Formats: sequence, structure tokens, C-alpha cells
Amino acid sequence: MKKVIVIGLDGFEPKIAESMMARGELPNLMRLREQGGYSRLKTTASAQTPVAWSTFSTGANPGGHGIFDFLTRDAKTYLPLMALSRYEQKNAFVLPKVVNMRRGTPFWDLLSAKDVESTILRIPCAYPPDKVKGRMLSGVGVPDLRGGFGTPTFYSTRKDIHGESSEKAVNVSVADGRVATHVIGPRDPKTKSDHKFDITVEIQQSEDKIIITSQGQPDKLEVSLGKWSKWLKVKFKVGMMQTVSGIVRFNLRQLEPEFELYASPVNFETEEPLFPISSPQEYAHDLAMKIGRYYTAGMAEDHDGLNNERFDEASYLDQCRTVLRERRKMMEFELGRFQKGFFFCLFDTPDRLAHMFWRFTEPNHPANKGEDVSRYAKVIEEHYRECDEIVGEAMKRADPETLFIVLSDHGMNSFQRGLNLNTWLHDNDFLALKSGFKPGESGDFFQNVDWDKTKAFSLGLGCIFLNRKGREANGIVTDGEMESVREGIVKGLTGLVDSDRGAVAVRTVARSEEVYRGPYASEAPDLIVNFSEGYRVSWDTPLGGVPRGLFADNTKKWGGDHVIDPALASGILFMNKKFSAESPGLMDLAPTILNALGVAKGDAMEGSDLIS
Repeated sequence: MKKVIVIGLDGFEPKIAESMMARGELPNLMRLREQGGYSRLKTTASAQTPVAWSTFSTGANPGGHGIFDFLTRDAKTYLPLMALSRYEQKNAFVLPKVVNMRRGTPFWDLLSAKDVESTILRIPCAYPPDKVKGRMLSGVGVPDLRGGFGTPTFYSTRKDIHGESSEKAVNVSVADGRVATHVIGPRDPKTKSDHKFDITVEIQQSEDKIIITSQGQPDKLEVSLGKWSKWLKVKFKVGMMQTVSGIVRFNLRQLEPEFELYASPVNFETEEPLFPISSPQEYAHDLAMKIGRYYTAGMAEDHDGLNNERFDEASYLDQCRTVLRERRKMMEFELGRFQKGFFFCLFDTPDRLAHMFWRFTEPNHPANKGEDVSRYAKVIEEHYRECDEIVGEAMKRADPETLFIVLSDHGMNSFQRGLNLNTWLHDNDFLALKSGFKPGESGDFFQNVDWDKTKAFSLGLGCIFLNRKGREANGIVTDGEMESVREGIVKGLTGLVDSDRGAVAVRTVARSEEVYRGPYASEAPDLIVNFSEGYRVSWDTPLGGVPRGLFADNTKKWGGDHVIDPALASGILFMNKKFSAESPGLMDLAPTILNALGVAKGDAMEGSDLIS
């Protein structure tokens, strides 16, 4: 029986891979290239994980599956919304239901219809999971217990402690060597308050560790200084007869002069997740029983913890290695019993690690602030070698009839400077602030934007929406004015120069109809900004900020990115069979996999079989 094995390496950068192969440093990928072939792989507009993997899944451009960014906007309130899923509740007496916003037909649905089994591990934009013939474990899109991409908690005795981006901060005090505090759980939809799980921290100063005591499992959890704890299972009482379970890990930052402790986002517990994260539903827990507890949140690596300087690079690197080991255990266990059909496993860590360690490859990166970068300068390459070992392990399961594929959804690049898109729109009379307010005084979420005078606004990672009459709540741009507004923005932004560096920050601006087609193209942003290498939207832009000044140095530890011109962010593609390598794209993978398993491609699929 034919088999197809696909190993996904999220964010695997071709320039790095090609350079390492030229030095003979990735032997398994080199062997795969010799067996079949290698090519750079065209990514999507924009080059983001959920967008790209949704195109891999459906064989359609984003207009065919409806995912254009991590975020979208509520046309009624202008506020940002998570774009990957939504929750629907008919009334207060019925539990909410989660709805996957990735639409289109994924190729495993077509396989299931033809009785072909699939094993799919950590695929993005499959939350809730698709009902497949076989097994599926959802990936990016699975939230933490609070419903977001990840909300950690930072505990400190410092009086001036406050929550940074995407986190909660808890001020604590030490009494007789103990700290009484709590783990923050899901929000109560009625009271808007947080459910809490009580914990007591016993400080053992002489041994550089703490003991966390609770009614969780285990009841006593040890956390050493600078290290990650094991998982703690916690249970939140959310109603008279209702509890919600989760799992959390801790990292002890310091004991003196101030006590500081980091708690990861609370992940779904596999035995009784708040919403299904696998198909069949019990599969997630069956897998945990085989390989041990694992991260279930889609964004497993705690990049916000490092970005907010709640722990150091060594701790983040340790966590990335833990996630990689978990994923490898999943892969090896499932490949050990894989006999036929389709197998997929995604390793997200190449992307997450490169985001946070790219700056160490560039001594002049603003985030380095003059510090010595030599310690971590080779971390990305070391990780690529680990990924090559994983590929080699998976290749052992491929017989001569197996189609074996390794691919990445996009590459990785430098992010040294950010463009404040809403500020540019303001300075060029497309976005208006209320009387008396100037850029830098408006805050996030479009606070103090005058919608009755605003023609366009930016939200997400390079998306621009027009404030269209009849579409947005206070829309003013008529159908007849739409093209002139877009033309003004395209002309003004294309070739925009960062005067402080004398470099072009924006290569082009694309109209939606130039890159999207299909039943969901009307949901796309009206314009997509394609940045040059080294640039991206600023940190203030995605949630609707209008800060002072057009450009800002990126001083955060997240120093690498890929949401630039897709032509500069290609992924990689290796196959053990000869394939057409002229210009392969993500849309071609679904037809290629289907044909290898004897199933016709779907009517809405735009790609072609690369092997035929």
C-alpha cells in the first residue's frame, strides 16, 4: 500500500539550509535532494504560518480558505479579532461551540472519503480538529485556557510590577519564607473576572529552589533557580458543578533581592480539554499516555516570556528543546505504527527559535544593544542540524514506494526596523484622530481615532482596510471613491524610504484582487504591504496603535521575522522523487500528495501535481 510521509519544518530558511548543505552539514537533507530534488518553495501573501499552512492543506490561495492573518477586525467595532477560530453560543444555557475559520476542503477530507487513513500531528488551523479517517492533533490555532494565543503570568515582590504584552502580572509578598498566590485561569464570561487556582510557594534559599504546594497534581512541585518545572495539573472551579483542568509550567527567575517567578500560559489538559483538540477526541490523551504530558497550545514556545525579559535565552532555548523532543516522540511513536496512507508531523520550533535568536547573527541589530552576541551566534544552525537528524529518523520509515517530503511554509529574515503604518496613514490624511489628539497619544485598539473622517486603517501584520461605507460601522469611503483611495496609498507607500537609514522599507503594496481569488476573497484586507528585508510593521501596528514617528528600531528580542514581501520569504521543498522544480508553490503540495495516494484533486484546488 502506498504511503506519503511529510515532515514540516516551520520557518526553515533556504539561505541557511543551502549554505549548510554546501558545507556538507545537513547529510539527511542532502541525501533526500540526491534521491529526488530540492527547490525553494513559493509561500503565500502574506507569509504567515496560519495563512501558508492553510494553503498547504487546501491547495487554494487564501481567498479559497479565508485565512489572511493571525488577526482580523470586527467591522462593527473596528477592534481586532483572532482570525483562526471563533466561539458561538446560542444562549446562556448552552455551552459555546468553537468554529474553525479555515474553510475550503483540506486534502485529508478527500482521502477520508476514499477510505485512505491519515495521521496528522500538529497541523495549524485545524481547531477544532477535522474529523478524519485516522488521527489528528491540532496545532497553531489551539488557544490557552484563557482563549488567546498565550497568556503567561509573572509574579514579583517588586511594587512597580506591571503586565507587559500578552501577560498578567501579580504582585506578591514573602512572609516566613512563603508566598501565597494563585494561578490565573479562564475568565468568567458573566463577571469578566479571572478564575483562580490557589498555590503556596515555599522558598528554600539555601538550595536555590522553591516548592509549590497545591491541590493540583503533583501536590508538591519543585522548581530550581533558572530552570523549568515539570507540569502541574490545575483545576479551576468555574460553576456550581463544573471545573476546568489545565497544565502549567514554572520558571524561577530569581530569589533575591526580589522574588520573581514565571508561569507559562495554562495549556489544555489532554484528558478533559475545554474544547476538542484531537480527532478522535480521546486521541490527544491516548498520545499523552504513550509519550507523557506535552504542550497542547498551538504556540507552544513561550516567546513572550523572553520578549518581555521574564526569563533568559538559556531558559528559552531549553524550552525549545523540550518542545522539539516532545514532537519527535510523537513522530517516532506514530511512524512506528504507520502502515499506509498519509502521515504528517509539523515541527514549529525552527520558526520560534529563529524569531528569538536571529539577532545574534547580526551584531549591529538594534536589539543587541551592544551586548556580546557570540554565545548564541550558531544556535540556529545547531537547531537545523537537530532537524536534519529528525528527518533522517523519519526517512528510515520510507520504503521505495513511499513519497517522502520535507517542506517549510516560509523562510526567515531580519527584523531591525518597524514602520508605524497607522501613523503613515494619519500623516497622509487617510486616518484621522479626534480633535486635540496627535500620534503617540491614542493608545492601542484605535483609541481616539475619528472614524467619521478616517478613510483607511491598518491592523494585523501589514494589512490595510478601507473604512468602507456599508461595510464598516462608520464607513465613509463609497464604492466610487474606493479605487482613488487605494491608489493614493499604493503610490505613497511603494518605495517608501526610511530616511534614517537611506533604505527602501516598502517594496510594493498589493491590491487584494491581485493576490486573492475565491469564495472568501471579499473578507481579505483591501491592501497588503510588502516590506523589504530588515523591515516589518512596528510592534504598535497590529492592535491598532498610532504612535509618534514613522519608523522605530526593533529593540525587542524577537529580532527575526518573515512577514515581508513573499518573494523574499520562500520556504524549502525536498522530495525523494524527481519533481518539477521550476517554480513550485504551497498550492502544489495537496494535488501532489493526493495523486501519490491515487485520489483525484479537489475542484477548488489551484495547484498541480509536481511529480506527474
